[in-house]
Amino acid sequence: MKKITSLLLIALTLVACKNETKPEVNLEDNRAKSYDANDGFITMKGEYLYYADAAVFQTPTEIYGVVMDENLKRLNEQAKPLKKEATDGVMLTARVKKIKKNEDEEGWPYKLEIKEILKLEATDPKKEDVIKLGN
Repeated sequence: MKKITSLLLIALTLVACKNETKPEVNLEDNRAKSYDANDGFITMKGEYLYYADAAVFQTPTEIYGVVMDENLKRLNEQAKPLKKEATDGVMLTARVKKIKKNEDEEGWPYKLEIKEILKLEATDPKKEDVIKLGN
């Protein structure tokens, strides 16, 4: 009886120690899930453009004005090395607060207040949707 119990215990130990392959984890997906869903901020990805005294954030379906504040100044400093010209845009993933514009303001229906910069990268140089005027 002791031999059977010993063999059974060894078999269970070997089965429990089996190597399991873990699925790959996408960090970008988990980053968005790790924030408190009730904080009022949303994660958005799109092209960010700043020139002179105006900033715009464009997703594939919408365009937003961007609130001018300290986070925007910090974003501009981080974006400068990624631009070839002052009018170039950069790809931005950020946590933002979506604000409805006042009735007396001009511009798009919503503006964004940038709360946290998650990822910043240069736009695709092969992208040919920009028209440049020559001299």
